[in-house]
Amino acid sequence: FPGLADVSIPQDIPVEGEITVPVGSHSPDEDYSTLDEPVKDTIMRDLKAVGKKFVHVMYPRKSSALLRDWDLWGPLVLCVSLALMLQGGSADSKDDGGPQFAEVFVIIWFGAVVITLNSKLLGGTISFFQSLCVLGYCVMPLTVAMLVCRLVLLAGAGTISFIIRLIVVGAMFGWSTLASTAFLADSQPPNRKALVVYPIFLFYFVISWMILTFTPQ
Repeated sequence: FPGLADVSIPQDIPVEGEITVPVGSHSPDEDYSTLDEPVKDTIMRDLKAVGKKFVHVMYPRKSSALLRDWDLWGPLVLCVSLALMLQGGSADSKDDGGPQFAEVFVIIWFGAVVITLNSKLLGGTISFFQSLCVLGYCVMPLTVAMLVCRLVLLAGAGTISFIIRLIVVGAMFGWSTLASTAFLADSQPPNRKALVVYPIFLFYFVISWMILTFTPQ
C-alpha cells in the first residue's frame, strides 16, 4: 500500500507475545469421553441408569427420562428372565408345562415391534427405539408377577393358589398397561390415543395370560 513503506517500528516497543482467539466457553462435559474412564465406572454408570428406569416404571409419572436416555439392556434382561421362568422344564422336553424359551422371546419382541410400528403410522412423535425401550421396561411388573406365581405354585396348584395368582397377575397387568400408556400416550395425536392404547392392552394381556396359565410339570 502506498505510504506503508515509510512506517517504522520503534525499537523500544515490544512486539513479542501470544495471540489468543476466544472460542466461547464450553462445559467440561464436552471433553468427556467414556474411552478415558475405567471399565468399572462405565458399568456402574450404566447399571445406575437401568435402575433409574426401573424406578420410573414402578412409580410411573410424567417424565421424559425414560424416553430421552433410552436403552435396550433392561428390556433384554426382563425378556430373558421371563422366558426362563416360563420355560418350566428342560428345553428338550415336549411336555414341559410352558412355552419354549424362543416362543416367549419372539412374542415379546415381535409384539413390541408391531406396537411401535402402529404408533409411528398413527403419527407418534417418539422414535422407534424409544418405544421399544418403554414397552420392554414396562414388562417388569409382569416379570415380578411371574416370580410370585412360581413361588405360589410351590405350595400347590389348588383353587386358592389360582385365586392368588389371578389377583397378582391382574394387578401387575394393570400396572404394566398404565405405566406404558403414561409414557406413550402423550406422544400420540389426541384423537388417536385409543388406537395406540388398545394394542398395548392386548400385548400385555397375552403375556399375562401366559403367566396365569403356566403350570410346571
